[in-house]
Amino acid sequence: MLFTVGCCLPAWSQETATFSRNTLLTRFDANGDQRFDAEERSVLRKAFGGIDVPLLPAKPQDYETVRIPRHIEQAELDELDTTPVDNAINNAGATLGRVLFYDRHLSRNDSTSCATCHDQKAGFSDPGRFSRGFDGGLTGRNSMGLANLRYSNVNGLEPGFFWDERAATLEEQVLMPIQDEVEMGMKLSDLEKKLAKLPYYPALFKAAFGSTKVTSQRIARALAQFVRSIVSFNSKFDRSRAAGTSAGKRDDADDSVVLTEAEQRGRSLFMDGVDGVNEFACQMCHVPPTFNMDMSHNIGLDLKYRDRGLGALDRESNAPFTPSDDGKFKAPSLRNVALSAPYMHDGRFKSLEEVVEHYSDGVHPHPNLTLAFAVRADNKNPTSGFGLSKQDQAALVAFLKTLTDEGLAKDPRFSDPFIRAKK
Repeated sequence: MLFTVGCCLPAWSQETATFSRNTLLTRFDANGDQRFDAEERSVLRKAFGGIDVPLLPAKPQDYETVRIPRHIEQAELDELDTTPVDNAINNAGATLGRVLFYDRHLSRNDSTSCATCHDQKAGFSDPGRFSRGFDGGLTGRNSMGLANLRYSNVNGLEPGFFWDERAATLEEQVLMPIQDEVEMGMKLSDLEKKLAKLPYYPALFKAAFGSTKVTSQRIARALAQFVRSIVSFNSKFDRSRAAGTSAGKRDDADDSVVLTEAEQRGRSLFMDGVDGVNEFACQMCHVPPTFNMDMSHNIGLDLKYRDRGLGALDRESNAPFTPSDDGKFKAPSLRNVALSAPYMHDGRFKSLEEVVEHYSDGVHPHPNLTLAFAVRADNKNPTSGFGLSKQDQAALVAFLKTLTDEGLAKDPRFSDPFIRAKK
C-alpha cells in the first residue's frame, strides 16, 4: 500500500535527511556559494564511496497535481488514464522513480540509465536514430518519447506500450529495458541486491512504500509513477485555446496567444482532414487532446518490412480489413514531437518535413495499410498519399510545432537529481 503525501512528509524528512539539499550543502559546500564545484563534488563522492548520489529536496516535489488547461475536461482525461488502482501517483513514490530513472546502477556496468535513452531536452526521446546500450550495442528501434503515457487509453482500446505494444502495462514496460541484453543487461534478482546496498535507497523506499525492502515490483511501481507524472499540456496550442470549430473561438481563449495563419491552416488539415474529409485527418490516428494513438497502424513505410512490428507478436489482426499486423507500429504522443527527431520506429526520417512528405506522396500500398488516401498508387505512381501542396505540408509542420511544451524540457521535477563527477 502506498502512502499519501500527507502521511509521508514526516517520514520523508526523517528518512531522506542525509541526502537532502540542505544537509549536503552544509557538509560539502566549502565556499558557501550554494552549489558544488569540481573539488567539492570530488570530496562529496569520496565520502559516499566514490559513487554519484542524488540531491533530494527537503520535501517531495508535487507529482500528484496535473495542471489541465481549460479546454480539456477532467472527465475526458479520466477515461484516458492508465493508472491502476493499486499504483496511484504519490510524491514520495514518484521521487523514488525519478532517482531510479536517472540511476546508472540499474545497468550491468553502471554506465546506463533510463535517461540515457530518454533525454528530457529531447522530449524524453533519444536524438540518435538508435540508442547505445550499456556495452556499446545499438537498440533495434528508435527510443520513444515518454510524455502523456499516463493518458494513452485512447478510445477505450487499452493499447500496449512500446512500438509493438508488447507490454500490456507501464509497470511491465519499465522493467523490460533493464533486463534487455543490449540496453541495460540486468537480472531483476541481481538488481534488487545491488540497489539495496546503495546508501540512498533504504530511505527512499521506506518513504514511498513503508519499509526499506527493495523488490522488482516496487522498482516497477516507482518508475511507472514517475513516467506517468510526465504530463504535457502547456503548449502554444493549449495556450491559444484555438478551437477552430464552426462555433467560433471558445470563450476561455487566451487572446495573448494566437496561432499564425499557417498554424491555423495546419490545425485545420490535422483536425478536419484534407479538403475537409474526416477520413483524411491526422487526428483519426493521433487523437486529441493527448495526440496518442489508439492502436498500432501500418502507414506504408515499406512494401516489405524487415521489422514486423506488432505482427511479430503473432496475434489476430487488430483491424478486420487487414490480413495481419505486419508493419504496424504505435507511435508516441505527438506532443513535443518537434523535440524528438528522428522519427518512426527506425528513425528513418530526420525532420518533420520528411515525415509530412511521406504522408503526402511516399506511402507504399502495403496490404495491411490502415489509412485512406486522396491519391492512389498505380503503375505510374508506385506510392500514394494525401497529395498535399508544399504550402499545406509546411502548414502541417507549423501546427505540429505548436504542440511543443517548452516548460517540460526544463521542469526540475523531471531533471537529473544526481551529483555527478562532471557537471
